[in-house]
Amino acid sequence: MDKKQLYKKAIEKWGKEAQILMLFEEMAELQKAVCKLNRTVNGGDLNIVIDEIADVEIMIEQLRELLHIQESLIDFVKKQKLERLEELLSA
Repeated sequence: MDKKQLYKKAIEKWGKEAQILMLFEEMAELQKAVCKLNRTVNGGDLNIVIDEIADVEIMIEQLRELLHIQESLIDFVKKQKLERLEELLSA
């Protein structure tokens, strides 16, 4: 089963609202893991951060599927934002 089919199946099983709430939960868990990485003497567990990044990316991909947003549109906007960042760093 490809990712899009898997995401559609998850959305059908748990519903739109539940998956959006899960995205919020996963983002909060990533935020917590990154904060721990910065504030602890030995640093947090990088593996936890990696795990949370994966969870957030999966949920974002489900959101794109749920809202029927083409990846090419996101890529276009990201390209514009990266160009803007490059300009800011060059100034």
